[in-house]
Amino acid sequence: MYLIYLFRRDLRISDNPIFHHLQKHPQFCHILPLYILPPNQIEVSGFLQDPKLESPYPQARSRLGKFWRCGPHRAKFLAESIWDLKESLKHRGSDLIVRVGRMEDVVGQILKRKEFQGKVGAVWMTKDWASEEVNEELRIERAVKKEGDGKIEWKVWDGEEMLLNDNDFSTSDPAQVPDVFTSFRKSFEPLRDNIRVPHCSTHSNLPPIPPKVPTQAAPFTIPTSLDDFISSLQKPVQDCGLGPPVLKPQGASTAHPFIGGETSAHERILHLLVSGSLSTYKDTRNGLLGEDFSTKLSAYLALGCVTARQVNAYMVAFEDGKDLPDFGIRLNTEVDLANAEGFGKGENKGTSAVRFELLWRDYMRLCMRKFGDGLFSIEGFKERSNDTSYHWSNLSSPETRCTFDRFIRGETGTGLIDASMRELALTGYTSNRTRQNCASFLAKWLGIDWRLGAEWYECMLIDHDVANNWGNWAYVAGVGNDPRGRDASGGGGGTEGRKFNPVKQAWDYDRNGDYVKAWIAEFEGVDEIFRHTKDKQERELREKLKLLEWVNRPLVKIRYQPKDQAQGKRGSDAKRGGTQGTRD
Repeated sequence: MYLIYLFRRDLRISDNPIFHHLQKHPQFCHILPLYILPPNQIEVSGFLQDPKLESPYPQARSRLGKFWRCGPHRAKFLAESIWDLKESLKHRGSDLIVRVGRMEDVVGQILKRKEFQGKVGAVWMTKDWASEEVNEELRIERAVKKEGDGKIEWKVWDGEEMLLNDNDFSTSDPAQVPDVFTSFRKSFEPLRDNIRVPHCSTHSNLPPIPPKVPTQAAPFTIPTSLDDFISSLQKPVQDCGLGPPVLKPQGASTAHPFIGGETSAHERILHLLVSGSLSTYKDTRNGLLGEDFSTKLSAYLALGCVTARQVNAYMVAFEDGKDLPDFGIRLNTEVDLANAEGFGKGENKGTSAVRFELLWRDYMRLCMRKFGDGLFSIEGFKERSNDTSYHWSNLSSPETRCTFDRFIRGETGTGLIDASMRELALTGYTSNRTRQNCASFLAKWLGIDWRLGAEWYECMLIDHDVANNWGNWAYVAGVGNDPRGRDASGGGGGTEGRKFNPVKQAWDYDRNGDYVKAWIAEFEGVDEIFRHTKDKQERELREKLKLLEWVNRPLVKIRYQPKDQAQGKRGSDAKRGGTQGTRD
């Protein structure tokens, strides 16, 4: 009998519940591992056999802003992750078949084919709790039952990507998930002692794919090389609606140069252990520049290239001074942890903080299960349909459209915001610290519908994850799980409790302006930009900046006076908002 295994956000072999089950119970003679590119989430017109043809599917654009659902940065990372899984499966005697189309249509077409009729014993996939994916599962189930006459087993497995899963909770009812994270967290303390070990490694070969695999249906074709696959995904989404290309400073380098895939995910974790970056994470996580100030594991977790339990298992071995777990991954480097900072010294504040962040990811996913489509409403998790105090602006007016365009281009006139938005546009990544500031800036300072920001980040982020991206945007906007409540008197209909002052934030986290200078090309070559001296260099800079409309007319002027400058130049730019005087 054949098994059809439908991959979605479980792009790995190790700690995979389906492969783990098959290793113990080899019940199928052939397995068809299948990844289907969903045209409602990923623009697939780049796979057309003839570029002159028109795709039978609507463009994969967001509901409000009409942005691409998957922009060029994540498209590349996704392609690399799919290809890495394909190579790993080949190494185990199998393969990954990639197709374009609605999942229920592709599965139905396969089951109708003569060479598959009467031979398919089961169609399996893992669970995903986002509303689109839940509805997708229902459609696939109907297709399987229709074409299989009830003789084909349909099963949706727990993907187990989370640090904790339903078996670890006192209730499986989503409605019982606490509305405040602290209450949720305390129920699992000490967290390190309540995390199950991952599934054992998958070393043995898998059953081969069926002797005859249906080809891709017209009008699409599937590339046979990674480079062509990346090109097919990226080509139609290169224009993300930014207008003229965002200038990239010559010395700017991405903080996320990593390639996608299970192999790279495990190599990244091992690097973090060897370098001591996990042990120092608590102290460095608010950094803005460099590769190792944060883990950069979020993109791998979002696609299921690695699981949170695997990350924890690596940390436990490191903390206990034991051999690292063997997940059967073909790594390109050898690892020696004996001299790594923190090895064998137990849980430290860095590894503890990583577990905390992994648990926050779990919590956002559970909240998505609890609130469903409410996550995408303007009221967010609050779901206050009778609350008339939500008054965010949308893009219906030319003025708001212009303001939003300046925001996404990084031309607001507030340095920390502009640097982050440019880094995002150019690289697909920006730090958690600046993400919070940008979300607050859009919803609180500009008063624009926070969902437009969530949609833009969905387009641009390499590490987009439905629950975490949308949940965190709602949280900062004041309509998520926030114990501080909200104050309708705050600008833009959000909570004052989460209203970040980006000038103060820049003073706290980018005092010398290194981050801003790294990503705003107009400031290239000026070393003393934020020192407020009266030398020739500053005068030349100010003359240069006077030519820039977005600098001289910031969208908002945000005031902040550092305590150590409370005395002295009360009329200086050090006390004003805008790019010139914000130190950000």
